[in-house]
Amino acid sequence: MPRFSIILPCFKVQGFLRECLDSVLEQSFRDIEVIAVDDRSPDGCGAILDEYAARDPRVKAVHLPENVGLGRARNAGMPHATGDYLFFLDSDDTLTPGALRAMADRLAGTGDPDVLIFDYVRTYWWGGTRRNVLAPVLGEAADAGTFSAAERPEVLDLLMVVWNKIYRRDFVQRHGFAFPPGYYEDTPWTFPVMLSAERMAALDRVCVEYRQRRQGNILSTTSRKHFDIHEQYARVFAYLDDRPELHTWRGFLHAKMAEHCLDILAKPDRLPPSDKGEFFRRTAEMFRAHKPEGATVAEEHRILEGGYAGYLARRQAARAGRALDRRAERVRAVAAGRVRRARSALLVRRPLDPDLAVYSAFSHRGVLGDPAAIHHAARVAAPRMRGVWVVKDEETAALLPPDVEHVLLGSAAYERVVARATYFVNNVNWPGGLTKRPGTVHIHTHQGTPLKYMGADLLGKPGARHGFDVPKMLWRADRWDYSLVANRHSELVWERAFPCHFTSLRSGSPRNDVLVNAGPGAGAATRARLGIPEDHTVVLYAPTRREYRRGGHVERIDLARFAEDLGDGHTLVVRLHPSLATGHARGMGLTDLHRRGVLIDATDEPHVEELMLASDVLVTDYSALMFDYANLDRPIVIHADDWTAYAASRGAYFDITAEPPGHVSRSYRELARLFASGTWRDQDGERLRAAFRARFCEYDDGHAAERVVRTLMLGEEAWRPEPVTLPGPAAAPDHDVLTTS
Repeated sequence: MPRFSIILPCFKVQGFLRECLDSVLEQSFRDIEVIAVDDRSPDGCGAILDEYAARDPRVKAVHLPENVGLGRARNAGMPHATGDYLFFLDSDDTLTPGALRAMADRLAGTGDPDVLIFDYVRTYWWGGTRRNVLAPVLGEAADAGTFSAAERPEVLDLLMVVWNKIYRRDFVQRHGFAFPPGYYEDTPWTFPVMLSAERMAALDRVCVEYRQRRQGNILSTTSRKHFDIHEQYARVFAYLDDRPELHTWRGFLHAKMAEHCLDILAKPDRLPPSDKGEFFRRTAEMFRAHKPEGATVAEEHRILEGGYAGYLARRQAARAGRALDRRAERVRAVAAGRVRRARSALLVRRPLDPDLAVYSAFSHRGVLGDPAAIHHAARVAAPRMRGVWVVKDEETAALLPPDVEHVLLGSAAYERVVARATYFVNNVNWPGGLTKRPGTVHIHTHQGTPLKYMGADLLGKPGARHGFDVPKMLWRADRWDYSLVANRHSELVWERAFPCHFTSLRSGSPRNDVLVNAGPGAGAATRARLGIPEDHTVVLYAPTRREYRRGGHVERIDLARFAEDLGDGHTLVVRLHPSLATGHARGMGLTDLHRRGVLIDATDEPHVEELMLASDVLVTDYSALMFDYANLDRPIVIHADDWTAYAASRGAYFDITAEPPGHVSRSYRELARLFASGTWRDQDGERLRAAFRARFCEYDDGHAAERVVRTLMLGEEAWRPEPVTLPGPAAAPDHDVLTTS
């Protein structure tokens, strides 16, 4: 008996069917059967199903003699199912890698509940993606173990479809659940199922990619078939009528019915315009007929207590109100701009404060990176100097250390500070509205050594520069006075990529001082805070984003498998690129694996240098983190299974696979073999790392931050640091004094 019976109804999806089937059959979890139902499809679906059934015994093709529709095609597949759980997957959608394994693990961990709910991501025909906005509900429910709808009613606000859940087969059979004919067939299945389930569980993981088709989506077809929604809700209320124990849900379902029907009515592509009045009247009749006695009607649903003319008037008024709001917002923006310009004109008449420095990092996200290291050094070497951080919002400000002075971007305090500051330190360009006054010193730190194309070099890579206005970027870079570099490679790249009037400073990277100066136990505190055993080998996996995929996320490694293959005595720590931290990437298994203790998700850790110090080896693809990590003289493994695609789409200044800081893997099998054999830390890796360090850690001597403060802010041109012993061959003689190119 298989664990999962995946029922796949097929009708006019020949262009998507192979991708769907492959996403199922190529899963690492193989204890499945696929019941593929050809709903008398007029295209090639039937032949495709027969082809797959012939070569994979897990696939059974069922051909219906006539077209019966989506719901009844699912019904036709159920008698053939023998698995513990039923999974109704739409044949134009796909499973994410590792989804079935994650489901099986969650079922085992929760004692085989009646229903398991999981997450999804919408994938659009033009390449965009959007995660379920109610994903936090799943996260909270996942922490609860098992529950009923009465215990966690918020789960009923999730998308009421059949394919974001799996169902224990004997539970379905015992209750006799089946799909009705018509549109919206998921409604009279999902509500009865979830209200009847005694034990549900949640999996906070994206398991299904829900394809948003440009054309061919049934529910986006203009038709009177959308009137089926009324009959489907009639079935839901009939189910309640037969079960007195569920009567308390009538008010909830009454509101859901109103919300659902009004949403259909408001969609421009659902109902023929001539039928909208009738649809409204039938909805209003149902609303009155099923209203519980004494129920309070929500404000947005009271429109159903009146007539269609009132509904139209209210819609028109709402549109007019939104137009007025937009117009008023434009007027306010223009007025505010005039006020800011007038205030700025007054402020710039005041003299500069020679002891005022303004800092920002990563688009105003906090005290981070090179600017943070310089700020810390200034507090020690120049205590009279006032340092003020620019942050993007109050939420970010609340996370700052209590002794850090800050202003909010765009506030009056911000304008006062930037009007008088002498020093500006940033690793991202300052906003365009900031005027560079004569006498100010702009220090640009960058965000590490560049591997991928930057600045003007992106002009030849239209895909990579999507969202970047290169001329505006260069115009802002014209304000730079100094560009910090850690090696001659960076110096050449920045002067080419940003053809502006700055001076390159061979200072080293200030944020790397803590790595260069690290003692033997430097990462112990971070290990303890993350709960990593002292004797574990810590593998830090830090992938970067991809320009050849909209949204930037491409899942290169099955993280659960990697953690398992590393074996006992190892801890896998994963840190995604910051630009992916708030997207759906973490929902593709990372959040769930972290919750279950399979690995540690360190994406939200603000100080990446602490993670580097706490680790024993770095696994990355093309992240600039490798250049910083090399200062630790610890093993680095480059996983370059898509190097050709990455280099072609983004552009690269050199071939990292030909000049790597350690061993290179070009497939997961090679990566696993490197760790299984211990090759990741052999002498060949040391040799490659030594050459890499000599080239890219050239100016990192542990004094970069102090050097910037003393030479640029305090004017101590003859300053020399105390001698320091580097941890390896990266020592660079004759770089004790700041050098300009």
